[in-house]
Amino acid sequence: MFWRDEWKSLVTVTAVFLGCYFLPVGVARFDNAVTEALHLVKWYAREHVVLCLIPAFFIAGAIAVFVRQEAVIQYLGAGAKKIIAYSVASVSGSVLAVCSCTVLPLFAGIYKRGAGIGPATAFLYAGPAVNVLAIILTARVLGVELGIARAVGAILFSVVIGLLMHAVFRNDKVEFERDGGLESDEPARPLWKDGLYVGVMVGILVFANWGKPSATGGLWFAIYSGKWVLTGVLAAGLAVMLVAWLGVKWWRVVMAAIPVVVVAALFPGQPVVVFAVGVAGLIVVTSTAGGEAGDWFGSSWDFAKQILPLLLLGVVLAGMFLGRPGEEGIIPSEWITRAVGDNSVGANLIASVVGAFMYFATLTEVPILEGLLGNGMGKGPALALLLAGPALSLPNMLVIRSVIGTGKTVVFVLLVVIMATISGLVYGLLFG
Repeated sequence: MFWRDEWKSLVTVTAVFLGCYFLPVGVARFDNAVTEALHLVKWYAREHVVLCLIPAFFIAGAIAVFVRQEAVIQYLGAGAKKIIAYSVASVSGSVLAVCSCTVLPLFAGIYKRGAGIGPATAFLYAGPAVNVLAIILTARVLGVELGIARAVGAILFSVVIGLLMHAVFRNDKVEFERDGGLESDEPARPLWKDGLYVGVMVGILVFANWGKPSATGGLWFAIYSGKWVLTGVLAAGLAVMLVAWLGVKWWRVVMAAIPVVVVAALFPGQPVVVFAVGVAGLIVVTSTAGGEAGDWFGSSWDFAKQILPLLLLGVVLAGMFLGRPGEEGIIPSEWITRAVGDNSVGANLIASVVGAFMYFATLTEVPILEGLLGNGMGKGPALALLLAGPALSLPNMLVIRSVIGTGKTVVFVLLVVIMATISGLVYGLLFG
């Protein structure tokens, strides 16, 4: 029967045709939304892929290849002591200072190595939300009260969300079975070497993306002023480890380093270009090497294939519907501003939902909120957006679903939105 066998195809073809037929090309808001989507993709590609995502993919690949499952399960597994598991997850996430998208490869890496769903999602939330620099910036720009509320709320959120995820999905099978059980062979290196190897890459990720603070003095500005020197020192250390610990031929590393030195000399004011050349050299060295280095690249590439297309699709959709900060998408920004002008339940819920779907690069939420507060946004919705926004985004949700499935993703998103709403409501009643 035609209708029994082909109705899905017919409905799909009809829906696509109607969508094309009634495509609102020429309508100013739609045309602008398309432009905003393309602008956001261009900005994301320029600002985040080389400095954030590619290092994150290599870190995730290193976790998957070098970090022993026993170590992950011991500290982050479903059977680990909760005080240890959630302390490690929240602290590990807080030192990264990454956005909701950059944390995804790292989350996928530890989850696939056997981390329980509770500690893994605590890490997933803590990475972008428990950002020390962002919290300090919030306190300086938006007020000490809001900064403290954000810090306390984010730390508690990471633990509570993890515990609730563990409680909801406590009947799941032991998660280390995802990779076929524990390894029984002897590790190639002591755990401290693998930890140091991953730690050096985390340091490169952190310092390469260290944002410029508002003050022109103090520790944060000193680190910002010397961030490329610190990044270079760590990169040199990584090169030494490639030769000493992973068995990569020294001449391969030297050949990859020569273009970096040449480009740095020719373009002294373009550190991102130098960084990109270094990344390209690392890709060539690891992709053409055998043994552990080749396995590392293969694992990193698998994460890139899984995550990057979904991220870019999500960035396009987020730009089309919500636009870039300060620009219009399909949804008018004045609707959002009017909807969050008080401290009601509805205002806090709207702020949480909008924050959850909108993409915020690291630290950009602070100037955005400064503008919204100046236009009449309530203090409660401001905190709700701060707690939901940096930790979630539409691109982030698409990738999380591909890693842990639809059910767990829906529960995780709902927990973030509900807790952000409640926190904003309480804060608004106390300080609004």
